[in-house]
Amino acid sequence: MTIFCAVACMGTAQKSSLNEEKMKETAEIYVAGGCFWGTEHFLKQIHGVIATEVGYANGNTSHPTYQEVCKNNTGHAETVKVLYHPNEVTLTTLLELYFMTIDPTSVNKQGGDCGTQYRTGIFFTDENDLPIIQKAIAVLSEKYAQPIVIEVKPLENFYNAEEYHQDYLDKNEGGYCHINPQLFEIARTANRKPLYQKPDKTRLQQQLTEIQFQVTQQNATEPPFRNDYYDEFREGIYVDITTGEPLFVSTDKFESGCGWPAFSKPIDKNLVVEHLDTSHGMTRTEVRSAIGDAHLGHVFTDGPQDKGGLRYCINSASLRFIPKEKMAAEGYGQYLKLISEQ
Repeated sequence: MTIFCAVACMGTAQKSSLNEEKMKETAEIYVAGGCFWGTEHFLKQIHGVIATEVGYANGNTSHPTYQEVCKNNTGHAETVKVLYHPNEVTLTTLLELYFMTIDPTSVNKQGGDCGTQYRTGIFFTDENDLPIIQKAIAVLSEKYAQPIVIEVKPLENFYNAEEYHQDYLDKNEGGYCHINPQLFEIARTANRKPLYQKPDKTRLQQQLTEIQFQVTQQNATEPPFRNDYYDEFREGIYVDITTGEPLFVSTDKFESGCGWPAFSKPIDKNLVVEHLDTSHGMTRTEVRSAIGDAHLGHVFTDGPQDKGGLRYCINSASLRFIPKEKMAAEGYGQYLKLISEQ
C-alpha cells in the first residue's frame, strides 16, 4: 500500500485545519492486457481509480524504448499502472472488469496484436494482493474449458512509456484500440453509486407488470411456488424492482419451504423499513424498501438459528435479480465483496 496526503501550505491562523485533513489510503496494481492504449483508457474510466500510467514491466532490460520492446525481445509486457482507492473500488472488482477486456486463454496475443509484449499479466507490489488475484482467476477459470494463461507475478520492474503513449486515446480520438468501445461505458458506470429515486405512479404502472405493481404498490402477495425467485440460488444481488436499490444478496438466501424467496437479513438494516401489520386478522411485521417505499413482504422469527433466527419472506415481484457476473456492469460492483468473502 502507498499512503498519500495532500496538504496545502497554510498560514498560522489556518494551522488548526491540519487536524481535519484525512490520510487517504491508496493501492496500486499493474495489469497487462495487450496494447496498453486501450487497457489504460478502459481502466481510467472506473470509479475509484485515481491515476493510470502506461509502461513496460517485468522485462530483462533497463529503460527500454517502445521500438526495443517491439523488436528486440526484451521480455517486457505493455502494462498499465493503476493507482486506486480500495475503499471505493476493490481489487476484485478491478480484476473482474479487466477480465472483460482480454482473452485470458490466449498466449502472447490480444486482438490483432501478437508478441510477448502483448501477453496478459497481473503484477502486484503488495503480497496481500496475491490470494485475491488467485481467487479471482480461479473464479474466471470456471467459465473456460481452456487453461487461463494470465501471468501472475510480483512486479519486478516498471519503466514509464514515452509521453506520446500516455493517455493515447484521449489525445488521438479514433486511434487504434483492440477493446470493444462498448466496454468503456461499462467501465464508466460499473462501480458508481447510482441515485435511487422512486418513479411517480404513472411511470410505475408503465414499467411494472400487473403483479409487480399490485405487490409493491397495493401490498398484494403473489402465489407461493409460482414466482420467479423462490428456487433461484445463483450467486448475485436482489434489488428493489421499483428503484434498483440493493436489498439482499444470494449468500443470505436460504430454502425455507414457504414458496417465496427467504433471506436471513438485508444487506443493511437501513435499506428496509419495518411496520406493524394487522391486516387479514394477523399480527405481522411488514418489510418495505427504504427509498422506494415498496411493499416487499414480511419478516418472521422462524429462520435458521445459525443465520440469526430471522426469515425475511419476500415477494419475487418486488425484486429484480442480477447474477454475479453482471453485477459490475450494472453498477453493483461494490457489493461483489459480500459474495466473494463467503
